[in-house]
This record gives sequence, structure tokens and C-alpha cells, in this order.
Amino acid sequence: MSEIKRVAIVGGNHGNELTGVYLVKKFQQYPNLINRTTFETLPLLGNLKAIEEGKRYIDRDLNRCFTNQGLQNPQLSSYEDTRAKAIQQVLQPQNQPFVDVIVDLHSTTANMGLSLIFCDLNPFLLRLAAYLSSINPMVKIFVNQQSKEGGFLRSLCELGFVIEVGAVAQNILNAELFQQTEQLIYAILDYFEGCNQGNIPQTSSQLTLYQYIETIDYPRSDAYGGLQSGEIQAMIHPQLQFRDYEPLNPGDPMFLTFAGKDIFYEGESTVYPIFINEAAYYEKGIAMYLSQKLQEIV
Repeated sequence: MSEIKRVAIVGGNHGNELTGVYLVKKFQQYPNLINRTTFETLPLLGNLKAIEEGKRYIDRDLNRCFTNQGLQNPQLSSYEDTRAKAIQQVLQPQNQPFVDVIVDLHSTTANMGLSLIFCDLNPFLLRLAAYLSSINPMVKIFVNQQSKEGGFLRSLCELGFVIEVGAVAQNILNAELFQQTEQLIYAILDYFEGCNQGNIPQTSSQLTLYQYIETIDYPRSDAYGGLQSGEIQAMIHPQLQFRDYEPLNPGDPMFLTFAGKDIFYEGESTVYPIFINEAAYYEKGIAMYLSQKLQEIV
């Protein structure tokens, strides 16, 4: 791994996720907290207008605007498309290399604890994840290898990843999660510093991770009839709510209709749901992601 020279910490990609917003504001006010001797750390606020208005976004989801095609299209003029281009210029000033690492801070209404989300099985990031999970068992690793095509900020550089924390309501600060996220960031920066100095922390060679399988929507009215097409017909089942990263077995209850009928998981093998009942995903038609639990040698 070549030396890390520039690290970006981005908060407020979604304007109503306050953990990242206020951590970045803190780092901007007290840069000594994130300064390290061997690399530059850049704290950056993402969707400035949405942060000001307390919304996830203004026109469209900023964290879907970082596609190569979109960034190179001058005709895309929504606020988020314009802001994505501006962020790219900050992360890659003219005639300079792109930042080596992007740490994109998010929070979720799902019970995700402290989650790292990777685009792929990058060996360096897997070793980082093994180190972080060894010093804090709350850290979970989710890998979505399809996400590079989705316009996510983290996809702009090879070592881009998300810290996703929850459960916390939108436009709310949770002091415990705030402090846990802050300490996780310091551990990440210290790890990079150690690597640059040839002092790579030794950890277990085995890492537990959760790999994306598929996206599940809520049951909707086109399957049941009677109401407006596309309207949700069931809720997350009480036995599944807040059980992110826990096993969901064939035959386990998954949804509960408004009439009180259980809808069961009909898959053939045990899966591990995450982002269960995320508030921001209702508009995206996502009730949860399903993942498989893997053991990786790093």
C-alpha cells in the first residue's frame, strides 16, 4: 500500500443526519483533533443547503450524484448535481491527485450500531476493518459490491467508505453514538498514521463481514388490490424490528399487514437483514437489505 497523503472526512451528505454534520463542524473548529504528522486531513460538509434546511436533500439525493457521467454533464443543474461537482473539485484540486481516502459519515434510523460500508473487498480496508472490530466489537462490516455504479461519494476513490451509525432519528443528535463515531474516526486516522510510519497494528487474520445479497421492498397494494397502486400494505414485523445483523431464517415473520396477518420470509437459507425500516428508504422502495455472513481471511 502506497503512503496515504490526504484524507477527507465528509459529513452532511444528507442534511438531516446530524452526527456527521456536527462532527465535521467540530473538526473544522478544532483541526488538531484530526491532524496527523504524515498526512493532511480535510473536514468537509456535503449538502450545505440541505443542512441549513434540515432536509435529506433539496432536489435529489446528493449521495447518488457522483457518477462519472453526471459529474461530466454540464447540463445537470439541480442543486445536488452542482454541489457534487463542487465537492469533486475540493477533493481533486486542479493539477493535483485525488484524495487517497474518503470517510463519508452517515446516520440511520435502523439499528446498525457502528457500521463500515465498503464498495469492494479491498485488502487494505479489510485489514483496517479487522483492526477496528478487534478494538471495538460493536463495529460491523457491510460490503455492497454493486454500489460503485450508484453515484455514491465513497466510489470516487479506491479507499472510500462509509461510517453508518444508528439507530438515531433524523435531525437528532445522540450523544453516545456521536462519541462512539468520534472515537472510531480517531482510531482510523491513527491506523493510517501507523501504516505510513511502517507500524501496522497486528490483528486477528479472520474478519466477519456481511455481503449484500438483495434489496427487499414492502408488500404493496398491487399485490393485494383495493387501494391506490403501490401503497404499502404491511409493516416491518415487531419480531424483526431493530434486529439488524441478526439471523432471519426461512419461515420467520418478516412483515405484519395492517389487518394483523404475518408475512413470513420465504427464502431457502438464513440471511442477515440490515437497514431494517430505514426512514429515508421508504421513498426508494426499500424495507431492508439482505446480506450473507462471511468469514474473510485478511
